[in-house]
Amino acid sequence: MEYCEVERNFSQNTIKMYHFYLNDFLTWAGAFLEKENLVILDVSSELVRKYRLDLNRRLSSRSHEELKKTTQKNFLVCLRSFLKYLIVEEGIDALSPDKITLGKPDESIPKVLDGQQLQLLFSSQNLEKRSGLRDRAILELLFSTGLRVSELINLNISDITLSSDEFSVIGKGRKVRTVYLSPSAKQWVGKYLATRADAFLPLFIRYSGKSMDESDFDGESLRLTPRSVQRLVKKYILRAGIPVDATPHTLRHSFATGLLREGADLRSVQELLGHANVATTQIYTHVTNLQLKQAHKKFHKSPTSETDFLNFDPEPNS
Repeated sequence: MEYCEVERNFSQNTIKMYHFYLNDFLTWAGAFLEKENLVILDVSSELVRKYRLDLNRRLSSRSHEELKKTTQKNFLVCLRSFLKYLIVEEGIDALSPDKITLGKPDESIPKVLDGQQLQLLFSSQNLEKRSGLRDRAILELLFSTGLRVSELINLNISDITLSSDEFSVIGKGRKVRTVYLSPSAKQWVGKYLATRADAFLPLFIRYSGKSMDESDFDGESLRLTPRSVQRLVKKYILRAGIPVDATPHTLRHSFATGLLREGADLRSVQELLGHANVATTQIYTHVTNLQLKQAHKKFHKSPTSETDFLNFDPEPNS
């Protein structure tokens, strides 16, 4: 865990999950082998195969449904990373990480909001309240930049200069990337900041809940949490009557698909989203392939009447 934190620059959330995944494997392996004290040579290809089988048959404690393939993959990626660490960093003879196959993840199509839904979402705040202006600024900023919610809440006022159309953000893996502000996002962030007469550091602060810590002079105890941003998105989705189970990440998805629909290349979108691998960005091509849509519109001919339907030959040259 210390190596992940210092050398790999993992976030605290990632380290927490790696700790959970490894403990899960150790607990399972100990029970399966009926051994209290495991050694690394106990970790064999056959043991990992049995572990994969167990993961595939497990039920989620929350949904009571089978674990998603992506979730199963996370357990195995962590185990592979641990074995690689033992071999490379500690010089220990362990099972090769390449022996652990990850399996094919479930195909998923990201949820997105269309233009009309975005307009409804952005017009559902009470702008007479400070919190309403703050929430409008949050929604505009999420859609303009494609920020992850963790990146959004970690922003400080000093990170953004409204005289510029861009700013830098630290994303996953502590990687720095540049994101860009739309005129609308600049306008609403500016209106929100005009309501701030404090000297607190966080860009977005809460206006309700528990009192501010007495020893907090920078306003850190008022900084919004990921959960609070998730709740406010849900609130406005419901208020706007939008039939989508949307989250802050839905605005990130909408940002990416909008860029691709307007003709942006995949590599550019990858950079703007901060994806380490372009394969991650390719999920958006499922909902943005205009070429396929145009081909369907041009070449697909449907029968226009009952007679046409009866005479329709799908293989006219056969």
